[in-house]
Amino acid sequence: MGISRPALVTTAALAVAVLLAPVPATALSGAATLPGEPVPPGGSAPARERSANDSALAKAPLSATAEALRHSPPSLSKDRGYPRRTTLKSPAVNEADKSIKLGLIPYHSIAPRLNELQRLSDRVSVEVAGKSANGRELYLVTVTAPESARDVREQERMRERIENSPADAARDKRIKSAYKTPVFINNNIHGNEWEGTDAALKLIEELAKAKDAKTAGLLAKNRVYLNVTANPDGRVAGTRANANGFDLNRDFITASQPESRAIRQLAIDTQPAVMLDLHGYVNGTLIEPTTPPHGENYEYDLFLKNSYANALGMEKAVNGLGYTDAKDGVKPAEIPFRDQTEGWDDWPPIFTPQYMPFQGAVASHTIEFPMRVNNQSYETLPVEELRRRSAINTDIAGAAMRATLDYTDANRGSVIADQIETFRRGDAGEAQRPVSEETVPGVPGIGPEDVYTTTFPRAYVIPAGRSQRSATAAARLVDHLIANDVRVERAAMPFKLAGKVHPIGSYVVDMRQPKRGIANVILAEGRDISPDVSAMYDISGWSLGLLWGATVEKAVAGELRVLGTPVRAARPAGSVARHGDLRLRLDDPRELAAVNSLLAQGVKVRRTADGAAIVPSSARRHAELVADRFSVAFTSTKERGVAPLKRTRVAAAATAGEQFALREMGFDVVPVTTAILNAGFDWRGTNALFVSAGLSHASLTPAARDAFRASGVTVVGLGADGAALTSAAGLLQATAVEGNGDANGVVRVSNKGGALTGGAPGHSFVYSPVWFTGLGADVRVDQTYGSGGNPLVSGHWRAKADGTGGPADAAGKPSVVSGTSAAGAPVALFGTEPLFRNHPKGVFSQIGRALLAR
Repeated sequence: MGISRPALVTTAALAVAVLLAPVPATALSGAATLPGEPVPPGGSAPARERSANDSALAKAPLSATAEALRHSPPSLSKDRGYPRRTTLKSPAVNEADKSIKLGLIPYHSIAPRLNELQRLSDRVSVEVAGKSANGRELYLVTVTAPESARDVREQERMRERIENSPADAARDKRIKSAYKTPVFINNNIHGNEWEGTDAALKLIEELAKAKDAKTAGLLAKNRVYLNVTANPDGRVAGTRANANGFDLNRDFITASQPESRAIRQLAIDTQPAVMLDLHGYVNGTLIEPTTPPHGENYEYDLFLKNSYANALGMEKAVNGLGYTDAKDGVKPAEIPFRDQTEGWDDWPPIFTPQYMPFQGAVASHTIEFPMRVNNQSYETLPVEELRRRSAINTDIAGAAMRATLDYTDANRGSVIADQIETFRRGDAGEAQRPVSEETVPGVPGIGPEDVYTTTFPRAYVIPAGRSQRSATAAARLVDHLIANDVRVERAAMPFKLAGKVHPIGSYVVDMRQPKRGIANVILAEGRDISPDVSAMYDISGWSLGLLWGATVEKAVAGELRVLGTPVRAARPAGSVARHGDLRLRLDDPRELAAVNSLLAQGVKVRRTADGAAIVPSSARRHAELVADRFSVAFTSTKERGVAPLKRTRVAAAATAGEQFALREMGFDVVPVTTAILNAGFDWRGTNALFVSAGLSHASLTPAARDAFRASGVTVVGLGADGAALTSAAGLLQATAVEGNGDANGVVRVSNKGGALTGGAPGHSFVYSPVWFTGLGADVRVDQTYGSGGNPLVSGHWRAKADGTGGPADAAGKPSVVSGTSAAGAPVALFGTEPLFRNHPKGVFSQIGRALLAR
């Protein structure tokens, strides 16, 4: 079948991959597969998330985390004409830029090149669309025929009409004749998949210089937007991830990083009808659309129609370059929908091309050029061979770009009509059209395995007042919906829906709206797709409605009559009771950040038996400041608390995403590894150890073990690796049982109360789930997987080949346990993934509370 996008597997596969020798220069695209990368024929599957790819970036400084948590990127101007001249500042020359070895443009040379291209032609405009985690500028280039400010306003009027009045837009003759089709080309989102950037710069120059009538016609009827490098930090460092260690092409539902938020804003502002995302390295060139399962929230009939047709054009253009397997090591291009059965799916909307349909794209594609030049190949192949491969990849990327522009220009009318129809169906609340050979004529091989649809509810309600679990979490969720261009209203009066009365101030998401797809992606529970396919490329379950800590209620049907006002931002949730001592629930990362801020200021805080914080009335002024800063609510209390809370410095053997989440909660984080501890780590001033990866007790020297044992720190272990260290060190009597290593998703849990899980949501997230048996008499069970057969709500979790490790085996078993070591230090073990990729915000606090417990 050619290349398959494999299921998630255990780290054992990585060991095999790393030992593979590099292939000859004329062979296929290269050597070993490293974490999170596509798999060439005969290669190994990607390793688990916790194998810490780009581990050097897991040590990113606090400043990078702070930058990522700052403001959203600017919106594009809606009334400035084109061209838009921006004189870019040229970064300092960096001879260590990893692009240089490949003969590609280093980041510091991009700004001067773009300044030159702006001078060259009035078709080229450059704007700064945001900044990376390390503060590097993100460059957006727009190539189009010149437009006056009036022309721009008219284009914006038509764009707004397409989204917000789609039924009228479908009849608007002006849109049919004059609206410029937006095409968005995203490059280098994985920093060590470089060549899209260089192909984009070549394309810009070609379009700027061209004198032919075809190019003039193209730019008169279309706008071409190019994000020149989506990940400049990774481009410079030669790493897949950004400076915070995040794979940005997994971040489009959470949008935790500044680069992904910038792309999200560009998608909203430009409303692309067609988009490309340039990647490497799969030989032959891989061109989406994908295998099943297909995202159930798409208007997939419209999407497949255009994506498949455009893929055929790109395939022809790429193969037409004349590269061959025998001569160049380049295999013919492949289209997964046509050429494969499963394993390269578009189910999770975490990837750029899978997010774009929710902002209007009716064709969006991952393109994987063929010749590997990163990782082991980068280190071992001769420079001449690397540059030969990079030149081929640049050529192929350019061919895909030009073919896409040809398709868009030739089919401009139908592409825009299909975008309008996507929004119209949502606005009218119409059912989706299942794909078939009748609904998508011209696309061969459509079968029942390709049919994935959903029934959209009438509305979602995020209630106010006492019925809301967390006002802080609700405000964040509402702001996130708005940031994704979802319409939200706030009820000015109580209202009744589906037999239930909702209070004034409740937030309402009417699902009869143009962008209902992304609203449902964010708020719905999702689906268990375990029976449908055997292999998934990445995560299969997510739900901000269940995992972000807010109460979200779904009305399946009913008449919606709400006297409300559109919401531009959630009402601030911060407040402080006027009298008495103060109580702060620690259910949300912002609440943990608030209490850590108070502790850093020397405020004496105590904890309650159920995991809240008590702040004395004498610190009311401090509480007012953090309530405003973190949008958290302090209530009045007469509780005294059971123990003091203290400022906690955390040694973390963890993934970059987990370290980022710990810092988001306000913890002072010091990355550690086995090597760092063996080198003589100074435990003084460190209060807790968080372990999920990169720390082996058996590999510690006797001196390092003695130092760790003598430190007396709180220990929090996550997953099999965390449990293994805890067991080897004899800290807690508990046996970790590993479920299917490929399993992931949203699970039901039962919380037993107490300091760790008191008041926690009834759902959590798993990735390679673990549960615990053989508990000592003094070990407390804080949480169990849901009982009743199958705790999985949404995602993919099958039993292993031997019939074990499935969700039925986990049902009712302990998922979080805690106790005290022989030395008297608190210990907690988690079989779930409360910090996964900075995503499940509502369960972060379980880790935060465990770290503060001492």
